[in-house]
Amino acid sequence: MAILSFSSFSSFSLPLCAPTGLGEGCRRTAALARAVGVDVAVLTAHMLLYPTGMAQERLLRIPDGDGCAPRAPSRDRARPPVLLMHGFVDNRSVFALLRRSLHRNGWTHVQALNYSPLTCDVRVAAALLARHVEEVCRSTGHRRLDIVGHSLGGLIARYYVQRLGGDARVRTLVTLGTPHSGTRAALLLAPHPIVRQMRPGSGLIGELAMPAPECRTRFVAFWSDMDQVMSPIEAARVEHPDLTAHNVLVSGVGHLTLPVHGEVAAGTRRALAGPGGPAEDDRAA
Repeated sequence: MAILSFSSFSSFSLPLCAPTGLGEGCRRTAALARAVGVDVAVLTAHMLLYPTGMAQERLLRIPDGDGCAPRAPSRDRARPPVLLMHGFVDNRSVFALLRRSLHRNGWTHVQALNYSPLTCDVRVAAALLARHVEEVCRSTGHRRLDIVGHSLGGLIARYYVQRLGGDARVRTLVTLGTPHSGTRAALLLAPHPIVRQMRPGSGLIGELAMPAPECRTRFVAFWSDMDQVMSPIEAARVEHPDLTAHNVLVSGVGHLTLPVHGEVAAGTRRALAGPGGPAEDDRAA
């Protein structure tokens, strides 16, 4: 099994051309080449880890004094649970480093949901997510939780929040390279129905653009100027008049690198520890 670290990816570089005399176009080409190179390294390592994440994860439970039922979280220590949603044809192994980062910084309840690569509709996956959220809340004693979604996983979570009443359960939704307004890159994999839903102007993207008054979930969207899957790159931003959203630009990071990048992990922790922190969840519980 490969030994992965944030620093090994963030320090990866390619000596493409001399730094002097570069025009803006050449500098961007060099930066894109570096981002692609890192993505290739990440993909290679992830292929080794992929089998470890194929099985569905068991829910963690907080037993009461009798060891039978979940109890409410302690007001002085508990953070809301974090649920991780992977991207297209991926699984929970993509979050190995982010999960470790969260655990090391005080998040004790971190779960991941695998949805089938054969899933053909974001709406179906969002309904599965809704059931899983209820199970997590029931098993941990929390009434609200946070979600981190990479790529398609963030779109599924957003549909759940906006269209299925998930804002009652989801406190903060962090998305990493999610095509919130659709991506033209989806045209390359057009035969798959769920990929067609990620096109600009699709029926699903149209639903997400509809009014969402009084949505209680806070959105934090990480997007990169070197994300090869987003076309245009601004597609990973949340732009909706009814949503409380903060868009975070991460420069020089490729699409596959976002879940394993050190700066993104640190930013995710800040987002989850931000407004509406543990105190809010404890009052709800």
